[in-house]
Amino acid sequence: MSDDNKENDDTPSRSRDVGARGPKELAAPSGVGERISKVVSRAGVASRRDVERMIGEGRITLNGEMVLTPVVLVKPSDRIFVDGAPLPTRERTRLFLYHKPPGLVTTEKDPEGRDTVFAALPEGLPRVVSVGRLDLGTEGLLLLTNDGGLARLLAHPRTGWLRRYRVRAFGEITQDQLDGLKDGIEIDGMHYGPVEAKVDREQGSNMWLTLGLREGKNREVKRILEYFGLKVNRLIRISFGPFQLGELPQGTVEEIRTRTLKDQLGPELTREAKLDFAGEAQASKHRERDV
Repeated sequence: MSDDNKENDDTPSRSRDVGARGPKELAAPSGVGERISKVVSRAGVASRRDVERMIGEGRITLNGEMVLTPVVLVKPSDRIFVDGAPLPTRERTRLFLYHKPPGLVTTEKDPEGRDTVFAALPEGLPRVVSVGRLDLGTEGLLLLTNDGGLARLLAHPRTGWLRRYRVRAFGEITQDQLDGLKDGIEIDGMHYGPVEAKVDREQGSNMWLTLGLREGKNREVKRILEYFGLKVNRLIRISFGPFQLGELPQGTVEEIRTRTLKDQLGPELTREAKLDFAGEAQASKHRERDV
């Protein structure tokens, strides 16, 4: 299934735990505990991949020692600092729906200087990461969470949640051709699908389609339709699993109620991702909904 304005300085930080001569370096697992990359990601600091990058940049310390590898193991009593600040206290797992406008990249900090999703988010949110990513020109539903474990779980193909897209594309295609995608399709050695697809209507030289996929490979919708000679000129994600874009205005956020999130995930996925629904949470400043 395809996942973000934190820091302005990439220089390794020196936390209050670190002496004036600089931190020692910690490279090997300590023997017991949980991987530091998981712990930091689950605290909502960043995605697992971004946490690993931060570790490589020397921005994370453990008990005053600079962490050099994401496989270092930590215990609840350990002190973790990120960019010189204590790791945020883990709050209750939360999930937000965001209507992403086109023209924003789904990344924390873009090397090309483009506008990012995380710079555009409304005020009042905790520190969040995205569940997968939407391309620069793609709009619609983007899931955000303060729990890196949940983000990783929902983005993984084996979770099996269907992602639906409304697509406007230049060209022609028949329903029979789309029906042939039910078993998937191989393009340039890459397998895509299975795909649920239907023709909605024609609009001049364009067609409106709805496609549903259970993976999020890079440019998957565009590559499939390009194979049939269509050129996508608008792409809107309208749902992700049970969660719907609905009438959510562009650029705004709604929070999924905790009981609804627990029900949709079920006990097995909740245990697997080590989610915490019992923790504290700051009062939501955004409208809540069930799905």
